[in-house]
Amino acid sequence: MAGQILSLRHYRDELIAHSHEHPQLVFGLRGRLEFEVQGQGARVARQGLVVVPAGAHHTCGSDGGSDCLVLDVPGEPWLHEQLGAHAEASRRLLDQPGARALDERQQQLVDWLASSPMGDPLIARQGAVLLLASLNPMASAVVTPSQRLPYAAFDAHIERQAAYPLQVADLARIAGLSTARLHARFSAECAMTPMDYIRQRRLLKARRLVVQTLLPMGEIAAQVGYGSQSAFSAAMLRAFGCSPLALRRASGDN
Repeated sequence: MAGQILSLRHYRDELIAHSHEHPQLVFGLRGRLEFEVQGQGARVARQGLVVVPAGAHHTCGSDGGSDCLVLDVPGEPWLHEQLGAHAEASRRLLDQPGARALDERQQQLVDWLASSPMGDPLIARQGAVLLLASLNPMASAVVTPSQRLPYAAFDAHIERQAAYPLQVADLARIAGLSTARLHARFSAECAMTPMDYIRQRRLLKARRLVVQTLLPMGEIAAQVGYGSQSAFSAAMLRAFGCSPLALRRASGDN
């Protein structure tokens, strides 16, 4: 793994899409960072973090700019060497992609480290250990894959029905939950609302159609539920930092 363990990063509207062989934790400081990890939508804001497991493909970008503290975990041998009895709980946390909420004490630690000289290897190493140890109580409460919301079923339904009005109640029926319980689960697992998730999946489908087809923009807008091409363009600009036409031109240049 290249680079230091802890670093401050500023994210802009340019969309980043990649994967790396080490786990990563991204902690929000200022602004809002939109994430997608292995097809799951997530959001990083203050008092929150996103877990990116080793090898997980992820994309991120921020239309208004976002400052984050990033912990690049060197790997499992390092975990066992540095955390001892805490290593297994940390490994479980690092294997589960998605958003998590921080309590006030954890955010205070993040803020303190963000203002520390992280270029000092000792401070970076000990700071990373403290952060991981502070998150371990969360690891015992991580939802296992079999208990998570049925995102694949949500995505398939949204993909089929993207052109039509979609309601939170539709996803609640698929999950077998009340709408109130669905909101709570989305908040805990994704740090977003069900309607935000629906909007994100629609726009991801729209981006795919813009980049991979030559369909007119008005037709794409209709296929993802926008009656107005201007509203569609504004939504794409907010989500991805550029207009649909600019996205298509960039894909052609590449």
